[in-house]
Amino acid sequence: MTPILAAITCLLIVTLGYGSLCVASPFGDCRKCRGMGHALKTNRKGHLKRGKDCRRCHATGKRIRAGRWLYNRWARIYRAGTDTPRPEGSR
Repeated sequence: MTPILAAITCLLIVTLGYGSLCVASPFGDCRKCRGMGHALKTNRKGHLKRGKDCRRCHATGKRIRAGRWLYNRWARIYRAGTDTPRPEGSR
């Protein structure tokens, strides 16, 4: 197997794997709050307590994956372009 063919095969496997991950689980953990939905703070004694809600995920702890976001954008543009009514007389 040539190195180029191996690289193409590897990229295809990674792409299909990420695509299937986006279909099976479109939401992943928020990278800022690590899926908790809020920041952790410590008081003066060093005890952990809940901080402010995460502004990135709006306190849900989940964010949409980049691949799913791209698919949703593509589907929205496709639907907007194909659902327009046709003028009369054009077929």
